[in-house]
Amino acid sequence: MHKIIQPDGWKPPKGYANGVLADGVPLYIGGQIGWTADQVFVAKDFVGQMEQALRNIVDVLEAAGGGPEHLTRLTWYVVDKKEYLAKQREVGEAYRRVLGKIFPAMTMVVVSALVEDEALIEIEATASIPADRNAA
Repeated sequence: MHKIIQPDGWKPPKGYANGVLADGVPLYIGGQIGWTADQVFVAKDFVGQMEQALRNIVDVLEAAGGGPEHLTRLTWYVVDKKEYLAKQREVGEAYRRVLGKIFPAMTMVVVSALVEDEALIEIEATASIPADRNAA
């Protein structure tokens, strides 16, 4: 079970949590980029790659016996802040298609490049999977 931590007197965050307190077995998911399981970039745009990266995270969660509801943290690395800001509506729609209304603690970092030249975004994730559900 997760508990969202919101300090008294703080304005509520939009689309993320300031803190998440979690029970369970931690799962650390390495940075996922917007390519398929075959390491092919089908999407060439930011939103498409973001959606694929989130789907990749869900695949890893499911392989460990969990799901999006077990996410506790996402760290996003993006190469184009302006594109992200210009597409916030589409980003939100794609996010909800994959993760629903699950809003873990999040950080976004703008970087000059990612290791894969075609990658526009990379997302790391941390989850806490109940001991009776994990695949370990």
